Amino acid sequence: MSAGSEARDADPVQLRDALLALWARKEFEELHAVAQRGFSALGDPLEGLLEVLDGCPGVQKGKSSSPGYCIFAEFLHWQRLHPQAGLQGVPAARVRPLQLRALGFIVENQPSFADALLNIFQLASLDRDLLLEQRGQLLARGSYREAALLSMKLKLQADQDVEEVCVPLILLDKQSLVESLVRGHPSLQERLVRLLDSWCGPDFSLAHLLSRYPKLQLSQHHRDRLHPKVLSKQVFRLMERFAVDPALCPNAVFKRRLDSLRFLMYKRFVEKSMTEENWTDHVQAMVGEHGELQCQLIALLAKYGAPAGAAQWALRYRVPRDRLPFGVWSEVQRLPEHLPVQQADTADTLDTWELPLHRKDNCYQLPVPKESIHFLDTVEGLRWCQETVLKSGAVVGFDMEWRARFGSVSKPPAALIQLAVPGFVFLLDPCESGHEDHLRLAELAGFIRSLFADPSITKLGYGMSGDLRSLSATWPEFCQDPLQEASVLDLLSTHQQLQRAKRSLPAGPRNVEASNGPAEKGLSLLVQQVLGKPLDKTEQLSNWERRPLRPSQLYYAAADAYCLLDVYSALTRDPARFGLPADFHRAPPEKKKWRERRRPPGSPEEPRRPAPAEAPSPWPPAAAPGPRPPQQLRVVCDNMLQGLGRYLRCVGVDVHMLDSSDDHRLAAEIARTEGRVILTSGLPFQTLKSQVGEGRCLVVDCSEKARDQAVRVLKHFNVQVTQAAIFSRCKVCNGDRYMRMSREEMERLLRERGLLPEQGSGSEEPEQRAKEGCPPAAAAAAPPSSDAPRYASQCQWAPPADMDPRTLTFASGAALQLHAVPPGVLRKVELFYVCTSCGKVFWEGSHFGRVLSQLQEVLHIEEGESLYQDLTD
Repeated sequence: MSAGSEARDADPVQLRDALLALWARKEFEELHAVAQRGFSALGDPLEGLLEVLDGCPGVQKGKSSSPGYCIFAEFLHWQRLHPQAGLQGVPAARVRPLQLRALGFIVENQPSFADALLNIFQLASLDRDLLLEQRGQLLARGSYREAALLSMKLKLQADQDVEEVCVPLILLDKQSLVESLVRGHPSLQERLVRLLDSWCGPDFSLAHLLSRYPKLQLSQHHRDRLHPKVLSKQVFRLMERFAVDPALCPNAVFKRRLDSLRFLMYKRFVEKSMTEENWTDHVQAMVGEHGELQCQLIALLAKYGAPAGAAQWALRYRVPRDRLPFGVWSEVQRLPEHLPVQQADTADTLDTWELPLHRKDNCYQLPVPKESIHFLDTVEGLRWCQETVLKSGAVVGFDMEWRARFGSVSKPPAALIQLAVPGFVFLLDPCESGHEDHLRLAELAGFIRSLFADPSITKLGYGMSGDLRSLSATWPEFCQDPLQEASVLDLLSTHQQLQRAKRSLPAGPRNVEASNGPAEKGLSLLVQQVLGKPLDKTEQLSNWERRPLRPSQLYYAAADAYCLLDVYSALTRDPARFGLPADFHRAPPEKKKWRERRRPPGSPEEPRRPAPAEAPSPWPPAAAPGPRPPQQLRVVCDNMLQGLGRYLRCVGVDVHMLDSSDDHRLAAEIARTEGRVILTSGLPFQTLKSQVGEGRCLVVDCSEKARDQAVRVLKHFNVQVTQAAIFSRCKVCNGDRYMRMSREEMERLLRERGLLPEQGSGSEEPEQRAKEGCPPAAAAAAPPSSDAPRYASQCQWAPPADMDPRTLTFASGAALQLHAVPPGVLRKVELFYVCTSCGKVFWEGSHFGRVLSQLQEVLHIEEGESLYQDLTD
């Protein structure tokens, strides 16, 4: 009986046997036709599906190369063409038994099919206790990811134990999946954050936690993610995202404050870049009444060689003698009992307008006199500023200052807004000092909105995303109705261009270095590279909320804004000198920056976040270009997304994949130097997105399969995949240059190297190995008898002379991988293809058909083509 006649018998078992036979013979075109006819002929397609899948070998693995996966994909394709063949057509008495069987199949056999089967069989309508029991079985079997997906699909989160479900996922670095699991459930979010905070405590033992999960094998990378420093960052991020009270996370808050205290000690005693007044102000605010932080402060002072200062703080806080470091108690006894802690050392602060001589020679000097710096805290002063600034064609330097709040969760509000125009600097006060300030602050908010929206005025800034977040913290209405930005130039992006230019700065006064202080960075580095001298950052960590501001603070604030005008002027005069294009300052007028809407203070609802693969892109939705071929998309995949990278290479995308041992930050360096877009997942997104331009870092949902991730990315970038692009790039090494090799030539080389067995010694094992060797094949799509395969226009072809006939190596240094060619394929394959970058040998196989079926959603079929082209024609 033929395969086709077995399918017409409408018996699920016979249909399954027919499909498995076709799979074994690699007759995928016929398999597709038989499957479509067979599912149509079944009396009960849903029950028949379960019968077919239940007996498929290897279905438990759920791999795309298994027959079960292929048959299931065929059913999904058939159901899209027959939407009426759903649960609604099943008799009521048969619905529940069918649902129970499908649920049992998911739990016992194939958790990875859960997403589609839950929808097909409408399992959400089953009894909740039964669903919870099945989820418990998944957890007991160690299928944690599947249990979480089942919870989300069936909305079982309210009845779950956060520790039971989330702890193993966190250990496996599935943080994004955990956050998706608790989304929309404030009580679960709070319990999750408190759980992570408990891991930041001194009594937490990772070994004890892992002893509860003996089946989990954690790599060193996973263990590093559980370091208290990394965990505390997660806690603070989630506290802000889920609006959790910091008082519920004492361990993370203590660690953040202790780290901040160490940072301040370094700034004061090593860099010597903070005045004692600023340092004392921050230390008092940070330590407060926390007894352990008080003891840590005294210990750090003693460590940095300041026992007298340690004694003063110990006396102020009444720290017990047994908590004092050696030598401090003797200093305490020498002090009067009620001696207060020393306040600012006036000799160490800058109380005059002019910079001290040692700073004047080595730092950028404000080129406008003191009389041109105006601190404005009245309505009349604000209106005068508007008349001066809001002029067509003006160039305005924009900067802001806020008080550093170490250990704080949210962005602090602005304490000072600086606007610089040629010859003047306006320092606007956004702090409210009384009820009468309400009108002034409302007018100031309107002024800022008008300034940013005016396309005729060029606004200069550096790292303006932080400034805009601070504006949102100052005026909550900016969260609900974000600023409209026009003609805004962030010199941070220009600085990144300048750094990439790899041009040495010209000799002469532009290379003046600042004394022996720390290395410059940020805006100060840009000022040094362009104007020759860095900024004086002594007042950077001042208390900017205090009024009146000291003259040294006013000078620093004015210089921070005015230097933007000087840098911009120097760059526009001679951009080529700094390796910049002539139009570096002209941002595309249609490009609108995507910004996340942040929740206003007091808002009861969680902010809506975009889907993981809908993060900012180089082509914003409003200005997205038309469909583009895969070859125009160049990405770098983080080491957590290697499966996604291989899928994208399959369709011709240029993908650089990090090795599992590479640091995540390497992705940012590659993206900057090679002009690639970063694809990452989980926590590294927060770090990487700040190191590349706007929209050059995309976060991918790691809870999805690689195939679904690839479809989402291709749709996001509007990539049009054609059959000509599939396998035009080597999935192993990303190369796109191949050499054709005939069967006769391959047989000769195999025989010369002793790799060809005696005639008749072949078996079915080589056939199986041939199937396994096929998936990466750039040539798998090529008809053996064709001189110009369908992807010929998408890759390059190397002449035979490119391979050394003696060593069988290519110019890249790669050797021809003859040992990977099973002798059994010589009987069926007439033409082989060799990647000249890695030496991998490819040939026509089954993988082409599987990729076509898996990527139907984004595949562009030309007129006259079929989805499954006959690969043997």
